[in-house]
Amino acid sequence: MVNQKRNKRDSRFIVAHREAWIGVGIAAFNFIWWYGFAYGFGSQPISHYHYILGFPAWFFYSCILGFIVVTGLVIVFVKCTFKEIPLEIEEERDEE
Repeated sequence: MVNQKRNKRDSRFIVAHREAWIGVGIAAFNFIWWYGFAYGFGSQPISHYHYILGFPAWFFYSCILGFIVVTGLVIVFVKCTFKEIPLEIEEERDEE
């Protein structure tokens, strides 16, 4: 019971929760990007495909460029919004 109260007040859990939601948001963005380009450009007849660097445009934008964009987003978020937190448990000392 005491451990649950301490976990609710522990700032590490607040930071970890926020960073986890950022990760979920980036993953959702990656899926939307991939789905939008893969099925947006890829739903055309093959005779209408445009090619970039030898790849169909839908594949280039969804898989190659999407990977680069999401990797850049991860780097930016890790450097700018994520912060290092100590993993050691701080023992609360009751002063009597």
